Amino acid sequence: MHVLGIDIGGTGMKAAPVDVATGTLLDERKKIATPKPATPQACVEVVRELAESFGWTGVTGATFPGVVTNGTVRTAANVDHAWIGTDAAGLFGKAIGNDVTVLNDADAAGIAEMTFGAGKGEQGTVLMLTFGTGIGSALFTGGLLLPNTEFGHIEIRGHDAEKRASEQAKTLHDLSWAKWAGRVDEYLQQMEALLSPDLIIVGGGISKESNKWVPLLTGLRARIAPAGLLNDAGIVGAAMAAAGIATSR
Repeated sequence: MHVLGIDIGGTGMKAAPVDVATGTLLDERKKIATPKPATPQACVEVVRELAESFGWTGVTGATFPGVVTNGTVRTAANVDHAWIGTDAAGLFGKAIGNDVTVLNDADAAGIAEMTFGAGKGEQGTVLMLTFGTGIGSALFTGGLLLPNTEFGHIEIRGHDAEKRASEQAKTLHDLSWAKWAGRVDEYLQQMEALLSPDLIIVGGGISKESNKWVPLLTGLRARIAPAGLLNDAGIVGAAMAAAGIATSR
């Protein structure tokens, strides 16, 4: 089955058609900068443009960087707050002319990683974290997803963790790999104390440079693995969710 996956982030919006049986992209992904401000109408226009760039009229899934329940946005930390309470699934569906399944971006990435990537076959507790504009999270146990965890907003040193340890924080504060990895390590130790995961998968755009910082994470009992699908995981997971392949508690 071929499904269009659209991944909406605080910095960029990207899409590609996906073969959900194999988790592979069927065409080169398209990426457009997230509008500033990232209002619902501005983002809807980008979703329309992305779908039209592939001539797409079929099954479609999309992610959103916040809590999403039944297609409606509940939080919007890294995009315009006008999204809160918005029926994203309805807006996107109207824009492209067919139904769109919408879910949290990190949940989508986690679904893809648990099926095709670093979490494949794992039955224990798995924590997926995506480092980008913020920090997204997805939690699995026995292969099932507990949706909308949003662990990037736990407090570390008086601030949301993502304000200290996201990829954006590294860029904003011009942190060296070692300095930034120290902040990530502190955050992961906190998550380990709360959840005792067997495996922590680290994804997002910065996962493609995992060799520069994952070896510097030394204070953890859990295994650490870079995302196998790198920054395509959200696209693949969005497509899988729309195809009805994902399960959750």
